[in-house]
Amino acid sequence: MSLSWILRRLLLIVYTVFVVSVLVFGITQVLPADAAVTLLGENATADALAAIRDRLGLGDPIWMQYLRWVGHAVTGDFGLSMRTGQPVGPEMVAALGRSLLLAFAAIALMLVVAVPLGVVAAVRQGKLADTLTSLVSYLGVAFPEFVTATLFAMLLADTLQWLPATGYVSPFEDPWGAVRHLALPVLTASVILVAHVSRMVRSETLDVLHSDYVRAARLKGLPERTVLTRHALRNALLPVVTIVALDVGYLLGGIIVIEEIFAIPGIGRQLMVAITARDLPSIQAGALIMSATYAVANTLADVAYAFLDKRIRYD
Repeated sequence: MSLSWILRRLLLIVYTVFVVSVLVFGITQVLPADAAVTLLGENATADALAAIRDRLGLGDPIWMQYLRWVGHAVTGDFGLSMRTGQPVGPEMVAALGRSLLLAFAAIALMLVVAVPLGVVAAVRQGKLADTLTSLVSYLGVAFPEFVTATLFAMLLADTLQWLPATGYVSPFEDPWGAVRHLALPVLTASVILVAHVSRMVRSETLDVLHSDYVRAARLKGLPERTVLTRHALRNALLPVVTIVALDVGYLLGGIIVIEEIFAIPGIGRQLMVAITARDLPSIQAGALIMSATYAVANTLADVAYAFLDKRIRYD
């Protein structure tokens, strides 16, 4: 891949984040919330409200407020939370780290389980392994996250008491405790991913196994394992790379339910708390950080494409 392509993708990320920043800032401006009232309370005097509005620049034109906000956001300064009075940036970055830890752990578990399931189902098409894989996939898609989370919590935390039901422990403080607290959320998040990706791997592997170059490899007398690993699986995994990149965005946004159920202070949960409290700086920071993470994940997926398939060239 060329340097110009990398620069174009970086510019695309910047453009995407810019568009999202305009939308987020514009939407938060029309929300039925007064920042001055949120900070001082409804019993504040008119003079106090006027003073805080003047200090925050709320009387300035919208474009001026946006430029001031973006100028600070570029340096990592998203202002102070109206709910806690603490800087929003460090709080949201820390929450993003917890969400990414959960997301990448779920994706890693998904890949370990879904790829072998899909390959076995394709190789054993129409047999028992294929039927069982299809059954697992349908069940995984049928159950929403809150149902799966509840079932796992009842079985593994309440009945068997193997794992804690809620809470979060930093892996830097207690690695084993972090693994135990993340086990249930990771299992819950990976169920739907395994169901979806295993079906895709099966479908793509079937298509590749019937291709001409796989037939040629078999006619050369190559072992079946070599045909699968070197010729079939490498090309069948290309669409999975895209799905994994999309799943990062899905997990960051759709994992809110899981974070709420298992009391994980991730960015999704922080964003929901901010919306409930009408904490405008936290809402703006959370949405902007999530969009930037999603854009970076998609760019990394394109880079992975080039490594998996040498025919792909980004010029």
